[in-house]
Amino acid sequence: MARTFTRQEFYDLVWSKPLTHLAKEFVLSDVALHKICKKHDIPHPPLGWWAKKAAGKPVKQAPLPPLEDRVLAQITIAAGELRAEPDLIAGARERARILASAVVEDDPTPNQIVERTIAELIRAKPNATTKLTKVEKRGLIKLEVAPESADRLALALNRIAAVGAPMGIRITSTDAAAAFECDGEMICFSVTESTSREKHVMTAEEQSELAAWEKKQAKRWTSKDPWERETLMGFSRPRFPEFDYAPTGQLSFELEQRYIRDGSPRRLFRDGKTQRLEKMAADIAVGIVVLAAAIKDDRLKREEAARREEDERQRREAVQRAKHVAKRRSEGLDQLLEEVSSLDRLRRLVVALRAELGLAASGRVGAFVAFAEARLEKREAALTAEILEQRLADAKLFGEDDDFDFHLARYR
Repeated sequence: MARTFTRQEFYDLVWSKPLTHLAKEFVLSDVALHKICKKHDIPHPPLGWWAKKAAGKPVKQAPLPPLEDRVLAQITIAAGELRAEPDLIAGARERARILASAVVEDDPTPNQIVERTIAELIRAKPNATTKLTKVEKRGLIKLEVAPESADRLALALNRIAAVGAPMGIRITSTDAAAAFECDGEMICFSVTESTSREKHVMTAEEQSELAAWEKKQAKRWTSKDPWERETLMGFSRPRFPEFDYAPTGQLSFELEQRYIRDGSPRRLFRDGKTQRLEKMAADIAVGIVVLAAAIKDDRLKREEAARREEDERQRREAVQRAKHVAKRRSEGLDQLLEEVSSLDRLRRLVVALRAELGLAASGRVGAFVAFAEARLEKREAALTAEILEQRLADAKLFGEDDDFDFHLARYR
């Protein structure tokens, strides 16, 4: 949980032990602790000061200078994370904790979205079983708590909004519920209240209802009227709840679940034996900044991976397309060469027969020569540049449509 000090208290703490020791207690780096001291204009022992003091040499303690900005009169050290974290998340957490050192949680300015949500909470009807009221409307904060917790909830949410504002966090409306916007990322969240469960004890009214039903059943069993006995099974025993539920007043604040490949920052903050949600605004704000940084980094990595995958797909497509075009052109050229070769053979045959028979060829051979000459003329005409241009256009060859009928092979 976050710890709060006055500027004088933090000054005394800084001069009571080396910063390296103090940083370990706060789960901070030396650099971050130096930055917090500088931010609040708190002098700290210079390098070698503690060694001189341990050696009995005279040392001088720098006095605490007066402060002009009263906002910096209080120092908040948000809770650190004891478990190992990836460098990016750990770095984001440390930067956020430095920003959070100057936040003030008391007397927050009411947030409009918080106020509208609380109004809806009070207006809505609680669930008959759990006694909790669910709010899940567009633009409002998603929650499920008892109306009796409205004041505490309003204080906690307003403090989170106030603390988060100087850290670049704001509550905003979305097409669904309200969410936090931080560093360009949208983070959904919700607040819930736990309930206790106890075995149901029948009320006097329920006991009376059950007794009346049993009396009526006994009367039907002893009745001499056959019809009344036959309808006995149509009257079922009154049903009462097995358990009674009651709100505990314990609130939980949860940031949305996101799968992040390089680690998952803390998402859940709840009331405990010594900590209350309204006292955890700084910790929650730090958690939001950290989660936003992790989500953004993960998103950028996924986008970069998608770009690389798309580049590779386009490269494979270009290679396959080039092979497809080359194959079609080769097949088209081979077909033309085959036509030219066939045409040359036909031409030689016609010339040879005309040389042998002359112009007055008759009979079947004469008819054949005439047919061959007509075919030769037609095929020669088909190979002129003008006709060839049209043929290549129809075949979609040697132009921008060379890749006609190309399909990218998905599996190779």
